[in-house]
Amino acid sequence: MASQSFTEHNIAEHNSFLKSQVSKSLLAVNVLLAVIYILAITLLFPISNVAMFYILVAIEIFHTWQALGFWYTIYDTEYMPTKLANFTPPVDVFITVAGEPVEIVEETARAAKAMDYPNFKVYLLNDGYVAKKDNWREIEDLARRLKIGCVTRKVPGGAKAGNINSGLRATAAPFFAVFDADHVPHPDFLRKLMQHMYDDRVGFVQSPQYYKNYAENYITAGAWEQQELFFAPILKGKNRMNSVFMCGTNMVIRREAILQAGGMCEDNIAEDFLTSLFMHRLGWKSVYVSEVLAEGLAPEDFLSYIKQQYRWARGSLEVIFWHNPLLMRGLTWRQRFQYLQSASYYLSGAAVLINALFPIIFFFTGWTPFTVSTMVLAAVFLPYIFLTIYTLSASTNLSYTYRAVAFSMSLFMVHLRAIFAVIFRVKSGFAVTSKRKLEGNFVNMVIPHILYVLVTIGGAGYAIEHRGLASAVVTNISWALLNSIIFSVFIVAALPIGARRRSEQRQVDAEKIKAVSQ
Repeated sequence: MASQSFTEHNIAEHNSFLKSQVSKSLLAVNVLLAVIYILAITLLFPISNVAMFYILVAIEIFHTWQALGFWYTIYDTEYMPTKLANFTPPVDVFITVAGEPVEIVEETARAAKAMDYPNFKVYLLNDGYVAKKDNWREIEDLARRLKIGCVTRKVPGGAKAGNINSGLRATAAPFFAVFDADHVPHPDFLRKLMQHMYDDRVGFVQSPQYYKNYAENYITAGAWEQQELFFAPILKGKNRMNSVFMCGTNMVIRREAILQAGGMCEDNIAEDFLTSLFMHRLGWKSVYVSEVLAEGLAPEDFLSYIKQQYRWARGSLEVIFWHNPLLMRGLTWRQRFQYLQSASYYLSGAAVLINALFPIIFFFTGWTPFTVSTMVLAAVFLPYIFLTIYTLSASTNLSYTYRAVAFSMSLFMVHLRAIFAVIFRVKSGFAVTSKRKLEGNFVNMVIPHILYVLVTIGGAGYAIEHRGLASAVVTNISWALLNSIIFSVFIVAALPIGARRRSEQRQVDAEKIKAVSQ
């Protein structure tokens, strides 16, 4: 009984971030303050430097578009499509493997075998051979030992999407579930998702990704806190607009639907996002079940985290530049809006960098976008930005943190690299996120952030020496210092301390205390 109670407590804790409903009055005030802010900077403030002014207006319009889209999405997060509890057709369960440690794969496979569902078969989709991983034969041995299927590809192509398509060719059930190698399903996973498939127009059902190692270190915590916003209010809101998209794992797909869409898309490193778009344009429905039904692993080191973020950014931006949903037939206007809104988030890195450079430019040139007193600017901007941040946090049951904001803003170099790669069609392979922590100092990956902090310090001193403590100097120093504080969070994550496990950190702290006491 104690064990059962503890399990129930854990499940409730895992799902806490999903239990939120933002007040519609709060969202209305958000919209009002956003409109006031945009009107003030575009129509009321006297223009100083024309080029900087119009660049700033363009950036703020983009930010406002993102904010308005978010508020519209989370306006109603309670919608849930109908379901039929006893709908239990055959399901093939795919666990995609590409060199992950055997013990991690085994944990997932055993949990998949133990699911409470009457008619399913488990398969390891083994890409280790084509990915040139040393343990591909061990994965085949594992499948034999567990008495489950194993599909080992011998012809490469299409990365994870190609692996799933290979699994489809080797199996026959009308539905299939997909798990990454580290995402361990709960016993009720299939029952909870399959009950939505009784509607014969539902193409796929998605459930949240949950990082069970989120408390492991600074990086896992930041990665998970970012995810909470997406898997709680955003996907819950997309449900009512038939605009949920697949997220690579923890999902069930109708075979007929994906084959009609041409299989899992193999020419995009975010294959799930683009495949969802193709299925929606054919009229298939999507469902999001807002309950944690599988538990995976967050990247435990900075390099793995950056690679994961780049893959998502690159794949999403390709939708805008190569498969623009505004021009795609078969989509509803709300679906077009939702796809564009989600994909365009990865343009925000360019906006963050340009915004961050404005106070630096002021320090050395005195140029500003407009002329306005610090008090007036604060009166217009601060209520808007603080209420926006509060709404972000409230929409995740107060679990979206300052660290999540800092990580998101500090990814500007990753976003810029992805934008460049998409525009110039730079080839980029699919990289599986490492399931084991990579040791090292990744400070070279935050050199732009360190330079920004150093230039801020030097530039602030230069501005004070040449212009005194005029209000414009104080405003721009405050602006640059805020950016520096935000970027410092990211810099810490890149240092060895960022990937240090909390147990290891406690031991280091204890040793320091002992050394001091001696």
